Amino acid sequence: MSEDSSSALLTDHYELTMLQGALHSGAAARRSVFEMFARRLPEGRRYGVVGGTGRFLDLLERFRFGQAELDFLADNEVVDQPTLDWLADYRFSGTVWGYGEGEAYFPGSPILVVEATFAEAVILETLALSVYNHDSAIASAASRMSVAAGDRPLIEMGSRRTHEQAAAAAARAAYVAGFATSSNLEAGRSFGVPTGGTAAHAFTLLHDSEQHAFKAQIESMGTGTTLLVDTYDVERAVRHAVELAGPGLGAVRIDSGDLAKTASRVRAQLDDLGATDTRIVVTGDLDEHSIQALAVAPVDGYGVGTSLVTGSGAPTVSLVYKLVARARGLEDGSPLEPVAKRSVGKPSRGGRKWAVRRLDDQGVALAEEVYPHDPGEVIGTRPLLRPLVVDGEIVGRETVHQARERHRATVAELPEQALRMSRGEATLPTVFH
Repeated sequence: MSEDSSSALLTDHYELTMLQGALHSGAAARRSVFEMFARRLPEGRRYGVVGGTGRFLDLLERFRFGQAELDFLADNEVVDQPTLDWLADYRFSGTVWGYGEGEAYFPGSPILVVEATFAEAVILETLALSVYNHDSAIASAASRMSVAAGDRPLIEMGSRRTHEQAAAAAARAAYVAGFATSSNLEAGRSFGVPTGGTAAHAFTLLHDSEQHAFKAQIESMGTGTTLLVDTYDVERAVRHAVELAGPGLGAVRIDSGDLAKTASRVRAQLDDLGATDTRIVVTGDLDEHSIQALAVAPVDGYGVGTSLVTGSGAPTVSLVYKLVARARGLEDGSPLEPVAKRSVGKPSRGGRKWAVRRLDDQGVALAEEVYPHDPGEVIGTRPLLRPLVVDGEIVGRETVHQARERHRATVAELPEQALRMSRGEATLPTVFH
């Protein structure tokens, strides 16, 4: 999707038929509050990570019904003419609050709060959920992988395992949650994610010999490049690599076999050849558990693809977007009153909410506290909601680097048990006041 194209049809049919019905009943202008939250974390996860805030704001700015979108709706009889007329003038004029991107969240956390008329807010449901569910799933998985990797850098390389547009979004979310670089160039262009890459097995197979391939790569990219050494025989490839590049060879990559054992043998061989500073990067169906298992191996970096872009078993985080309050009447100034679902297994809590994180005197998180009003400055807590849109104007934009720093800080304040790779319950309780 180009930067100036409309995002208005990235939505569900029933969002617009609800709008039509509300316009017909006269309730479309009723002041309303919608909230996005997760009833639970993916099974076994101890915390979630908010991802997609920046992408949502960009798409919200382009949520406009131009002539092409209106013609499609009219030609397919999706909505009636009064609804088309309303959509032609649509500009979101409400206010949005949200958790900062990269922030940890827990069951019931009001990740996004949208305050507007029912009509303006309801048609954003699908857009918000599709962005946040995808990006938060990737960010949550990436955060666990980053914790498992410790100080060793992670490379995102999952573009070939997901939809072409999702690939750039996944790279962005992974970078926010601690990955160092991505192989995806669109993520670099659109979001400022650092990119990198060298060569695949095809490059070696193209040439008449492995030495010829290595020589060409070194002459083209310099001795600091990374050579892929498992196309044929690893030991022989490492010997050729150091003979051609010298002890200043940047790195070797291992993509198959028993990675821990192979890395140990390669480390010993590199050291014997004088290439003591040459790094070892491993790839090949890694996830947070295999990364943790490699913690004692002489590995300097990891490349992760499939497991990352599929959320490491949780491709969605099951966020929902629910109406939690509405004005008692249609007149201006009518007070808000809570509304809530009572569905079995799918309840919601009524009322607009404010959230803070309770910290102990060492700065370690103790609980998520949710209030039915703005609690102001509460000793021993920090506020979690920040303004993203005020009266229709986007005010909460920030760079992926700022979101990445927030994630680093929020993980640092989580208790130790949150960072375990074993299956567990949500680390922090969510306390509703």
